[in-house]
Amino acid sequence: MPQDQLLQVLAGELADLRASGTAKGDESVVVKVVPARDGRGPRFLLEGHGDTEFLRMNSNSYLGMGFEPSVIEAEERAARAYGSGPGAVRFISGTYDVHVALERRLAAFHRREAGMIFSSAYATVLSTIVPLVTDQTALISDALNHNCIINAMRLARPARKEVYRHNDVADLERQLLACAGSCRRAVVVTDGIFSMRGDHAPLAEIVAVVKKHDGLYPENAVLVVDDSHGVGAFGETGRGTEEHTECGPVDVLVGTLGKAFGVNGGYVVGSATLLAYLREKSPMYIYSNPITPAEAAAALAALEVLEGGRGRALLANLRAMTARFEEGLVRLGFETIPGAHPVVPLMVRDTARTTALVGHLKDNGVLATGLNYPVVPKGDEEIRFQVNADHTEADIDQALAVLASFQG
Repeated sequence: MPQDQLLQVLAGELADLRASGTAKGDESVVVKVVPARDGRGPRFLLEGHGDTEFLRMNSNSYLGMGFEPSVIEAEERAARAYGSGPGAVRFISGTYDVHVALERRLAAFHRREAGMIFSSAYATVLSTIVPLVTDQTALISDALNHNCIINAMRLARPARKEVYRHNDVADLERQLLACAGSCRRAVVVTDGIFSMRGDHAPLAEIVAVVKKHDGLYPENAVLVVDDSHGVGAFGETGRGTEEHTECGPVDVLVGTLGKAFGVNGGYVVGSATLLAYLREKSPMYIYSNPITPAEAAAALAALEVLEGGRGRALLANLRAMTARFEEGLVRLGFETIPGAHPVVPLMVRDTARTTALVGHLKDNGVLATGLNYPVVPKGDEEIRFQVNADHTEADIDQALAVLASFQG
């Protein structure tokens, strides 16, 4: 069938994105990883760049778990034992004991009754929020929530759909009061860590205001938190924004295995009744394959590392390197958003300058990602640096030296 007219329209839209400087562009292709050595962390070789070794400062692998020997060995053993893939969705051909063990382990880690894994955190958010929303529900979201939450709101069909100002608990309270007379249920949803900025939700205050107004809703006011960037990277023991803010357990907690745990997949933890309901109603659980048994085994190994002495050492180095980098940015006169999380944004606030600075970094062996509109609001253009636990002082100082040499 002819596609010439459609392809012409699509080509025009692509040209507009490139002209405006908002196109994502070609992806870097990693062809080799050089292991950490001689006081420096891992380096990465890219297709088309010969033997140049790049320092990666745009990875969500906050603890460097993807290179932990015990995690790799666990994945290899499970692949040999179970094969390379799950074969089908879980309710059709059954599940694997490592999937069940991982769900129980995640629930215990977060001190919840039950857990449930998905193919990704994105799928987890969609398949958790949408089944909890009815035509008598108020769905209330932070203005800077992740794209997965935004799309979950689009897919859901609530009676009321409201957005409160970023981290503004008073505005959230106004929304809860405004919706109470017309809705039987309220679902409040927020990121734990806001991935573009590295700041965190004031969960203790949010929990308090949701509890305060719970009695106004016959089917309760429920708090859902996506802490994908927090779990494993934030809090004294890596239990995320809940631990950092000392808010106690939220009603529904979503996390990921694909960031600090260094594997793949997402999960949700909560009450046994809620999880039983989601297994019956979550479309991306019912109709999509789970992570592989090998990935589940690797995630179990990563949890084991995190809860031991090695995990405490990784978290301590992560905090130290984050502070070193943030202090260095301030010393060089760059604008950042202060915080303890290893997402450290360099606020450029201009698309062209962001692009130029990212190019300068890459030309000098440092990989970082520029975020321009529409990924972030106009005026919030930035470079999102992400510190990892396998970065060393020499790595951080290298990145700062490259930034200091920028002449734009």
